[in-house]
Amino acid sequence: MDHPIAEKAENIKKTISILGCGWYGLELAKVLTQSGYRVKGSSTTTEKLETLSAHQIEPFLVNFQKDEEHYDPSFFQSDILFVSIPPKRSSAEQADFCYKIERIIHAAKLNHVKQLVFISSIAVYGDVNAEVNEWSIPQPETPSAIAMLEAENMLKNQNDFTYTIIRFAGLVGPNRDPGRFFAGKTDVPNGQAPINLIHLDDCIGISLNLLKNEAFGHTYNACSPDHPSKQTFYTAATLKARLTPPVFKDELLNWKIVSSIQAPLANYNYIVSDWIEWLNK
Repeated sequence: MDHPIAEKAENIKKTISILGCGWYGLELAKVLTQSGYRVKGSSTTTEKLETLSAHQIEPFLVNFQKDEEHYDPSFFQSDILFVSIPPKRSSAEQADFCYKIERIIHAAKLNHVKQLVFISSIAVYGDVNAEVNEWSIPQPETPSAIAMLEAENMLKNQNDFTYTIIRFAGLVGPNRDPGRFFAGKTDVPNGQAPINLIHLDDCIGISLNLLKNEAFGHTYNACSPDHPSKQTFYTAATLKARLTPPVFKDELLNWKIVSSIQAPLANYNYIVSDWIEWLNK
């Protein structure tokens, strides 16, 4: 059964490699295959290769871990390479993550990649008590956000291929039920802070929009335009999931609202643009 977002594009002959077929990467690979692209997908485990094959995704075992690096050069021989391997939250992972990105850039150069799309995060902005867009100066606050920004800068400091950066907001969708995030918790701080989230369907929709418009070479924020408070959204989400609702502190501490002004993706019509309406469906 085809994904509802998949669009049958005409005369597609492009090959796309997706490094990191996790929650987003696998779904993107499936939709691209259904849309007519030739798709190569990577995993660090042999068990995942069968899953890729089952969805007509060409499977590759790829690993850029220190002392474990191995990959088939043909994986990188494609028109567009997506890199979706978010860093772990621990500070110990920060150096390892940047090492991986360095080795991926090296492999991309060796195999003459022309277009690389890097999946980043709005966490690079930090909570600056303001609205931020693609022209705002990032001020990351956590080890993983610092590592993500360093990876972005590594891409910017090379001239061998065109890089595109998509900064995703907090991820919501299958197996990421927001009703479970704060269920049963009390004295949750910052209850009046606005949320910055994006649904998986819109992650895929924006990725397809990027390919359709060939809008490479820029940095894009990907975040739903609806920003209710944490208290409003997560209370409603918990009740929807029939779990114990959280108790928030009625306060506004550090916050941000993420928007996009970078055309053409700034004009993208979000599938989920009203979070309460989405919860009530």
